[in-house]
Amino acid sequence: SLVVAIYRENAPAVLEGFGFGAAMLAMFMRVGGGIFTKAADVGADLVGKVEQGIPEDDPRNPATIADNVGDNVGDCAGMAADLFESYAVTLVAALILGKAGFGDAGLIFPLIVPAIGIVTAIIGIFITRLRTTDKSAMQAINRSFFMSAIISAVLVAFATYTYLPSSLQQMSGLTAEAAAVDVNPRTLAIGAVLIGIILAAAIQVLTGFFTEVGRRPVNDVAASSKTGSATVILAGISVGFESAVYSALLIAGAVFGAFLLGGGSIVLSLFAVSLAGTGLLTTVGVIVAMDTFGPISDNAQGIAEMSGDVKGEGAQILTSLDAVGNTTKAITKGIAIATAVLAATALFGAFTDAIKEAAHKVMGDSPVALQYQGILDVADPRNLVGLIIGAAVVFMFSGLAINAVSRAAGAVVNEVREQFRLHPGIMKGTEKPEYGRVVDICTRDSLRELVTPGLLAVMAPIAVGFGLGVGALGAYLAGAIGTGTLMAVFLSNSGGAWDNAKKMVEDGNHGGKGSDAHHATIVGDTVGDPFKDTAGPAINPLIKVMNLVGLLVTPAIVEFALNDNTTYSRAIALFATLVIVYALIRNRRASTSIA
Repeated sequence: SLVVAIYRENAPAVLEGFGFGAAMLAMFMRVGGGIFTKAADVGADLVGKVEQGIPEDDPRNPATIADNVGDNVGDCAGMAADLFESYAVTLVAALILGKAGFGDAGLIFPLIVPAIGIVTAIIGIFITRLRTTDKSAMQAINRSFFMSAIISAVLVAFATYTYLPSSLQQMSGLTAEAAAVDVNPRTLAIGAVLIGIILAAAIQVLTGFFTEVGRRPVNDVAASSKTGSATVILAGISVGFESAVYSALLIAGAVFGAFLLGGGSIVLSLFAVSLAGTGLLTTVGVIVAMDTFGPISDNAQGIAEMSGDVKGEGAQILTSLDAVGNTTKAITKGIAIATAVLAATALFGAFTDAIKEAAHKVMGDSPVALQYQGILDVADPRNLVGLIIGAAVVFMFSGLAINAVSRAAGAVVNEVREQFRLHPGIMKGTEKPEYGRVVDICTRDSLRELVTPGLLAVMAPIAVGFGLGVGALGAYLAGAIGTGTLMAVFLSNSGGAWDNAKKMVEDGNHGGKGSDAHHATIVGDTVGDPFKDTAGPAINPLIKVMNLVGLLVTPAIVEFALNDNTTYSRAIALFATLVIVYALIRNRRASTSIA
């Protein structure tokens, strides 16, 4: 709001840099926080549960404090940064497109919708109450979320009819394209915001089905533990793949539905997509509360287990709350993924506008400039190459994140084993573990491992854009959006299913704690930890970082191409490629073994 008030017409350009900074911070928080928490978690599970046969949060485990601290670093701080970035990037796209689609009103209305979200968050938190008829805490949380969504829809409808006129011609500062379209701005705004709110509710239901204890997918994963860890892994992967398809269809349907509201105008259609993103974020306060519920319940159970004083019914309640927390974390990750896709799609529209503006600035209305109107031709081999590279970068980024957890967890495992070997009194309770050493290892490794993923996210679009052209860059971004959506949902939901399958076995199903089935689900949970808490969540900011980098460098790419500065373009592309290659080689030289 301050940027809009200060810079006015130039606010969209200034906000591009603001959004890029927020996206980079969120990516570092997601990757670094995820590496910290999962390195400690994996290390604590492998040595504590599997090798020493002690509970996850046993005070004798040197990694237990780092594990509990990591929940706050990865989930609380990471999700807050992720959603802040989603707010920032969605508003950047909405303001850029809103100025073109709604004129001066387009710079104000996208700010009104998130402001309504503040009111909704306050109401949503206060109406969260557990009823005597509720079978689990999840019912109270779901009820609060859906009531908040309804309140948001009503308030947005009121604000729309109060602020916006009934026709585009009554607005000031419109482009010629927008003014020629016969669309009711009130209908467009309300419809787009409602699509975003409905999408959030649909993802809540869908993700809950695939990750909640007692639902068939999690029951199937838990039942597969009777035949070993391999079938647990296969069952969890199957759940992740299936859920990714349905989530992607929901998100695609929301994008297409919002696009249809534009009445044939590309600018208005993409503005509607960005408004759907702001609508989805009206419930962001409740979403953050839901996500924070997970670490709070997890840490509460950990403290109770370390104290040894909470047993029987109290311990069972904490276990149930922890399982609900796993589901809420999976749900909020799904919603965060949807915000990333909506924001990236809207930014993609801003990207195409940037191409046209840059071409017109250099060449005016000449035929050379007009060819940039259809620059994203999929029949161009360079664009196809860009599409493939965009999809591949998501896989490379995910592999780097998971490999980073593997290396950091290896260091934690070695440290914990060393403490048990050198201090046998730890297991007897006569010596205290050195918890701080594990925290130091997790902190050091998580910061060091940020370098390669960060360079990949920034340099890859620069290399593609300057090396293959602006059309290939657009295809690259499209490939990253599509693949990133599926990969993020797959990683998040498969990890959540594995985690809650383990909770089911620990509740006494299929043999209970200490059984072969329990050991099998521990393996599944350990594999799922970096899936759902490191690689999966980090893909959201990755998509937005790459889109913003593309948006920022597009004018330079077009200018160099139209002025035949191929030498400079190739030099920049070569430099960016060499930076990526060096970072990857340096990353691969480090050991990947946990042993």
